[in-house]
Amino acid sequence: MAATLHDVARLAGVSIKTVSNVINDYPHVRPATREKVQTAIAELGYTPNLTARNLRSGRTGAIALAVPDLALSYFAELAAHVIAEAERAGVVVLVEQTDGDRDRELELLQSPRLKLTDGLIFSALGMGQEDAAALAVDYPLVLLGERIFDPSVDHVTMRNVDAARAATEYLITSGRRRIAVIGAHEGEVIGSAGLRLQGHLEALEAAGIPFDPQLVAHTTLWHRANGANAMRELLDRGVGFDAVFGLNDTLALGAMRVLQVSGRRVPEDVAVIGFDDLDEAEYSIPSLTTVDPGQKWIARTAVQRLLEKIADADAAGTPRLQLADFRIAERESAPAA
Repeated sequence: MAATLHDVARLAGVSIKTVSNVINDYPHVRPATREKVQTAIAELGYTPNLTARNLRSGRTGAIALAVPDLALSYFAELAAHVIAEAERAGVVVLVEQTDGDRDRELELLQSPRLKLTDGLIFSALGMGQEDAAALAVDYPLVLLGERIFDPSVDHVTMRNVDAARAATEYLITSGRRRIAVIGAHEGEVIGSAGLRLQGHLEALEAAGIPFDPQLVAHTTLWHRANGANAMRELLDRGVGFDAVFGLNDTLALGAMRVLQVSGRRVPEDVAVIGFDDLDEAEYSIPSLTTVDPGQKWIARTAVQRLLEKIADADAAGTPRLQLADFRIAERESAPAA
């Protein structure tokens, strides 16, 4: 016979209500009591009746995560961190891919599929400031990324400008002066590419280094192939440079491959730095110096904030803008001075 709630309560020496509070992660249970109940659950192999619990609470026990492109390593790793954090809270994650398309993002916000979940973590890429009104939804929502700055929506993101400025300052401190940038987007201001380019320009200005637009290679998507193509374009221009700032790691890795094939030594001839601190950055040859923008913190904070709003929207308080800390992960492609 399967263990029941009564069995767990009897073994733990507590009331059925206390067992229920532990299962539902009620915060005001004493640690010692919680441990006794969890030990009894493990010993008996008790499995809560999630369907009944969800019907009583009006919740599904699932959240949604919408990202632009799982083929991009950053979003794949972000999704993995969100899923792991949600699992620790006993929640499952349904993942949606929008391809960064504005119409698909707007459609998703009103999709009937979201009724299968209790809330949404949403990384918008195609939507613009003019679409901010679409974020006024009737379910818990936490926004990721830089695309829309709306004080009425919870927003968890990274310090793109400051982190990119630090990346360029790191290269300057190591003695580099001709720093190429790969991955800029034509005319973009709000968005990862625009903000990271802004940080780069601020660092150049602070160091008294003139900006040379010939050192900026524009791309569309941030895949390795685009980084490789952008590097070939820079080499074809014949402009001299002694460092490369890839606006994400995949661009930097693609660019580094082309540099090596062309006979440039990394880092002796050209130092290379990326942005995102992907797992693969540590294992490239040479290993990639990069910016760790706090991805794990972003995933953890977004899940926790969404669960707060799901539990009690009123108690969650006013929407917050939460910014991750960052650090430079120094490796072989751009050693410090």
